[in-house]
Amino acid sequence: MKEVLKLKNVNKKYQAKNGEVEALSNITFDVQEGEFLSIIGPSGCGKSTLLSVIAGLEQKTSGDIQINGRLGYMLQKDSLLEWRTIYNNIKFGLEINHKTTKENEEYIKKLLKKYGLYEFKDKYPNQLSGGMRQRVALIRTLATKPKILLLDEAFSALDYQTRIMVTNDIFQILKNENITAIIVTHDISEAISMSDRIVVLTKRPATVKNIHTIDFEISNRNPINCRESPKFSKYFDAIWKELDVHV
Repeated sequence: MKEVLKLKNVNKKYQAKNGEVEALSNITFDVQEGEFLSIIGPSGCGKSTLLSVIAGLEQKTSGDIQINGRLGYMLQKDSLLEWRTIYNNIKFGLEINHKTTKENEEYIKKLLKKYGLYEFKDKYPNQLSGGMRQRVALIRTLATKPKILLLDEAFSALDYQTRIMVTNDIFQILKNENITAIIVTHDISEAISMSDRIVVLTKRPATVKNIHTIDFEISNRNPINCRESPKFSKYFDAIWKELDVHV
């Protein structure tokens, strides 16, 4: 597989009221094309900071980051504009990037039809369920044709049942579109069910404690059938023991 992201000895320090704080220390890992990679670690260890550094929203202090492809970013909140229709919300990313072409608008319609949202294109966000709003937010991101998608606790605002169904939907969409995904999550079960590999970080300053390869040996794998596998609890126990505190 082709390498699309590589971090080597990435460090991040920032100034706080009580002096300099070291958030990230010598973070090194790579991500392969089409891979789904999760980043987990103790609360406050710097998971979201790492994602922001990868996205370029925060500057690294030192180290090297190589990115091969356009990035997309999905936050915990869907950030849909309540006064715009679903179609116009999805088109918003193209507008701010000055890429509202006929070809790209046709691509939006194709995504809406493919993932069961076309009949809702003229509705407004407050008329949709939480799960549907997340799908709209994802399609808005996909409309800009990213190669790598960064997700920062993207499902944590949803209730448990909806969250499981949405992670299943999002997983299938990303695999269908061959999008490389990197998700920051505090939920070990979510990480195991969705990921090809899991990067476990230590408490702050975050370093890479371990990288787990997840293989359920399931055809037509999805997050729901992974949770039903006998291997699931073994992965969970192994990763739980590596965390210094609850995530």
